[in-house]
Amino acid sequence: MTKIAVLGAGKIGEALLSGLAQGGRAATDLMFTEKHESRARALTEQYGFEAVTVPGAAERADVLIVAVKPQDIEPLLVELKPVLRPGTLIVSLCAGLPTALFERRLPEGTPVVRVMPNTPMVVGEAMSAVSGGSNATPEHLKLVEEILSAVGKVAVVPESQQDAVTALSGSGPAYFFFLVEAMIDAGILLGIPRDLASRLIIQSAVGAAAMLNEGSNHPVILREAVTSPAGTTIMAIRELEKHGVRAALLAAIESARDRSVELGRQHED
Repeated sequence: MTKIAVLGAGKIGEALLSGLAQGGRAATDLMFTEKHESRARALTEQYGFEAVTVPGAAERADVLIVAVKPQDIEPLLVELKPVLRPGTLIVSLCAGLPTALFERRLPEGTPVVRVMPNTPMVVGEAMSAVSGGSNATPEHLKLVEEILSAVGKVAVVPESQQDAVTALSGSGPAYFFFLVEAMIDAGILLGIPRDLASRLIIQSAVGAAAMLNEGSNHPVILREAVTSPAGTTIMAIRELEKHGVRAALLAAIESARDRSVELGRQHED
């Protein structure tokens, strides 16, 4: 069985390890690095995964999944370069960082796959977009798809689209949380207790997502089905359009894309 090491056991790293274990991978085939000893100890006690050093991970793992923050990548790659075994697959979950960065910093020929996951990974409902670097083969991409399928859905995209993907699905859950938060506040404004408002809105979101996920109807068709002539919904939609909510979303997502591009440029030679 392929041995996998996650470098950086934050929320995403932990969620991936947990999902892989629940999907049937043996704990003995999974390991992780974590700079905080207390957290490393807690994860080992909870899941049975082994905490290792970066050199230890490089020596034993077939796949190294890099799940550190972008600002922490340079020292990690410096530590990794002299101990990396030829043929080890590098999978980057770092927002904004291109495969070319890893290829420049690591030994020549190192296969790299770039992934943009999102936080629903913690409940097994991630949307992950994967792109292969210049040394990655179709077999590498297939392996990464298999790994990530344990925690959600996977799409293969050209790397040129990864900054846009980061803005759409990478940051996307935050937009939904923001909207749900605002709708709950609206319920409170209208006199509904917070707990009840939360239940009403969250279940409405779950139901709407289920309808969208069926894929049989375009979102416009689904919205129109709720929008009766001279009814309550069209009045609400009119206010949303009047206040430029659609345009604000377009601008917000474009701004997130620009920030992803900027993060990548910060690490250019």
